[in-house]
Amino acid sequence: MRKRRGRVLDGLLLLDKPVDLSSNHALQRAKRLFDAQKAGHTGTLDPFATGLLICCFGRMTKIAGHMLEADKTYVATMQLGVETDSGDLTGEVTARHEIAPALGQEEIGQALAQFEGEIEQLPPMTSALKHKGKPLYTYARQGIEIERQPRKVTIYRIRLLDLDGSIARFEVECSKGTYIRTLAQDVGRVLGVGAHLVGLQRTRIGPFDIKDAYSLERLAALEEIDSALIGPTELPDELKGAVPMPAGSPHPV
Repeated sequence: MRKRRGRVLDGLLLLDKPVDLSSNHALQRAKRLFDAQKAGHTGTLDPFATGLLICCFGRMTKIAGHMLEADKTYVATMQLGVETDSGDLTGEVTARHEIAPALGQEEIGQALAQFEGEIEQLPPMTSALKHKGKPLYTYARQGIEIERQPRKVTIYRIRLLDLDGSIARFEVECSKGTYIRTLAQDVGRVLGVGAHLVGLQRTRIGPFDIKDAYSLERLAALEEIDSALIGPTELPDELKGAVPMPAGSPHPV
């Protein structure tokens, strides 16, 4: 039996990834909805994280490298007073601390401000960073600790959005390679109470914004699903040269 290959599409999809779904599973669902032959995405989100996932079909996979290098914006939710071994809600609790009644928005805002500019981060053992060809998280699952070197990243802007008891939400604009769960851990340590990430939404990648993204449910309800795609000629100016246009192409997708 001949293997079904799907349609040849050249387009970019801004997908709003739901919680509890891996980036690859979200991509595969979108690929099936479009019946696309070739697809990829431009930057993994953890299953507990939500938000902007750029899915590339056909020739649009050419922009993947540009998007991996792009600056990003996140809205992060951290719980103060509790630390975990992973820096997020998927890990085991390693420490609990009392939160002083005097710890309020001003103190947290001042702690966040200390991280603006170029900083160094130690990549977490739960990251996909490779050591001898294997992601660090594979070693972490075996209880093996690998020595890591700090990496320089840039926090362009960081601000507190709201505080509800021990739960604080903040927005951060940052360079590629920034680990938001490490940032939450470090902020908690500056405050002296510890912290871990309990929620994360990616709201921007380079020129693309979450407000223009589609959920899987919205995609499935579209009568003309291809209308959700951004074609090569519709890309922002800084990306148009990244995708070669075939001679005589009548339509961007």
